[in-house]
Amino acid sequence: MTPAPGAAQRAAIERAQASYLDACELDVAVRKPGNVSWLSAGHGMKAALFSASARASAGPLFRPGARVGDRIEAAVAATWDVAGCNTNLGIVLLCAPIARAVELHPEADAPIALRAAIEAVLADLDVDDARAAYRAIAQARPGGLGSAPAEDVHGVPSLDLRAAMALAAERDRIARQYRDGYADLFELDLAALATALSSLSMRQRGQVPAAVTDTVQRVYLAFLASRPDSHIVRKHGAALAHSVMTAAQRWQALAAAGAHLDADPAFVAWDLELKAAGLNPGTSADFTVAALFLAGLVAPRAAAR
Repeated sequence: MTPAPGAAQRAAIERAQASYLDACELDVAVRKPGNVSWLSAGHGMKAALFSASARASAGPLFRPGARVGDRIEAAVAATWDVAGCNTNLGIVLLCAPIARAVELHPEADAPIALRAAIEAVLADLDVDDARAAYRAIAQARPGGLGSAPAEDVHGVPSLDLRAAMALAAERDRIARQYRDGYADLFELDLAALATALSSLSMRQRGQVPAAVTDTVQRVYLAFLASRPDSHIVRKHGAALAHSVMTAAQRWQALAAAGAHLDADPAFVAWDLELKAAGLNPGTSADFTVAALFLAGLVAPRAAAR
């Protein structure tokens, strides 16, 4: 039997769950071109579906004592019950190891310590974690998944989850994080991001301060502009993914220069154009949620709810 968490663990888990829910709400509160938001539906889905998915997945993701694979499988199943489709598989895959790291290392509230805690969780992944994660992926049925020559997700894995993810690391950015210890996420200045997000005082849609909107969009564009989005590559091929990445680089430069992108009609038009073409940079959005989640964990304790 798994022992009940102590007071420090309970406090850390509660804080992490609140941070996760905040990150998921920001994901749909802010316009991120190609992705669903309260400002712009798309791909046959509306923002309410993503909010419901976040709430449904939060309990399983932060269940005390659960291993990473169990968290992934239970969170996807809970999401499927409320959404009936894949809304958050990538988010769950990225956030489950973080959630377990918070429970096992509640004192890890600085980027270096948090990264070490996540690395310890990744090093402990086993074949049962892989089997549970594979079942979750099979249930979620992500678009354009295809097949692999070894350890295909449509079969039963024989390797631990980290080793299985390593086999897919060159074609999938989320898998690469399992191999590389979340290197892409920790390249961000999480402490600065936490400070920039500290002006968020209301969770209700439509009430996000402009400075927070700008910050979230910069995070999203940083991921989208750095490499072709894995989700677009799987569904539409590398050429289209490169074209979206190139467009993102132009908007990233404007954002870095201080432009408020939401005030630019061309930015709104790009969002609509991507959706009309069925181009959804879903992996970049998943990374944005994970980055916001991590930033919430390293925020000053005085700012914690």
